[in-house]
Amino acid sequence: MNAQTAKDDMKNYKRVMLKMSGEVLMGDKEYGLDSETVKRMAGDIKEVVDSGVEVCVVVGAGNIFRGVAGAAEGMDRTTADYMGMLGIVINALALQNALEHAGVQTRVQSAIRMDSICEPYIRRRAMRHMEKGRVVIFAAGTGNPYFTTDTAGALRATEMDCDAIFKGTKVDGVYSADPEKDKSAEHYPHITFMDVLTKDLKVMDATAISLARENDIPIIVFSVKEKGNFAKVVNSEGKFTIVTN
Repeated sequence: MNAQTAKDDMKNYKRVMLKMSGEVLMGDKEYGLDSETVKRMAGDIKEVVDSGVEVCVVVGAGNIFRGVAGAAEGMDRTTADYMGMLGIVINALALQNALEHAGVQTRVQSAIRMDSICEPYIRRRAMRHMEKGRVVIFAAGTGNPYFTTDTAGALRATEMDCDAIFKGTKVDGVYSADPEKDKSAEHYPHITFMDVLTKDLKVMDATAISLARENDIPIIVFSVKEKGNFAKVVNSEGKFTIVTN
């Protein structure tokens, strides 16, 4: 698949996964949640939903707690990862609240049961919510330690039969090097899964990339820093990178 064919296919997407890191929700803060940024992201998601595209979301917890960081400081890795999963639930509830205030029907489904605040993850129920136009936010990762939210995003996208995974980051695509550190870094409009793996490009972790590759789910890497960019990229506009087979 060439770049133009991949871009043309994007216009036919009916159901997509938005994967974004917890750091996105920090805004300019050093940690935690920035309410204005959460509202803006809710508005961006609403714009895509209003266009008729079904959306599900996986968000990380790097703005609250990282399991790997906790383990590096001497904490048991399994315990640290479970703490990170609880941080994801906090972010999911914050995003749900913002979406509901924006007039978007939303459901949070958690891989770890906490029935008093959200639904347990049930695939058929999640798909039914999306068919009714509701945004489903998948919380608590996969429910297992040692797996990142990147992998959770690829897994849920596969289970939900999503047409693509939209990876929202602070940069507008995949580069040959960190563009903030290397001004000569080359932007890739289109790249293959194998190139990402062999060149060790930090798009998503290797498990997530392999899962998307095996199930032939394109990954679109774009910047969420600009208001309305999610909708633009879903319409194949603006600057981004498509990762395909």
